[in-house]
Amino acid sequence: MESLVIPVLILLAAGAGVLLVARVMGRRAAGRRAGGHTPPADPVELARAAAARLTEDEHRRLYALIAQGQAMAAIKLYYEASGEGLRASRDAVGALAAHPQPFRPAAPEAPEPDDDDTPERFPYRYRAIASKGDVTREVSSNMLNDEIYGRIRTLARSGDIEAAATALTKHSDISMKQAREFIALLDD
Repeated sequence: MESLVIPVLILLAAGAGVLLVARVMGRRAAGRRAGGHTPPADPVELARAAAARLTEDEHRRLYALIAQGQAMAAIKLYYEASGEGLRASRDAVGALAAHPQPFRPAAPEAPEPDDDDTPERFPYRYRAIASKGDVTREVSSNMLNDEIYGRIRTLARSGDIEAAATALTKHSDISMKQAREFIALLDD
């Protein structure tokens, strides 16, 4: 007799979950007949939109609650995760239960256009070395690369020392004084 207690409890919990979901769906149908809140016409679109509002962890937890028949806990989770109202959360969970949706990560944002004002960090350290006679200076930074260093050298060769020094300080962690000293050594 004791061996049947656990399976009977599991069966009762599953039955209670099914009754709860049926009750929620029945109330939804009664609300539509009474002229109350009407969910969007297409439940598949509602399910897609609802799934898109969830993170991967929330999505996984929500479907675990639906599978366990814990409709109220699923609605509460969706309500807290989405910030929507209680009725909208109920409708969304109902749509997700009726039309399961796979998790789709948010589309990656388009990269911002390359702007010289904000230096990009590279996964490597770039070393620029300038020397004249016995004097040698080195600048090492992960915000420099061949293209940027080439622009700095071009500015220095054209005589615009201040612009070259400003660009160098913007793309490295050296002071303006150190940048001017480095630029002065770039006479090729």
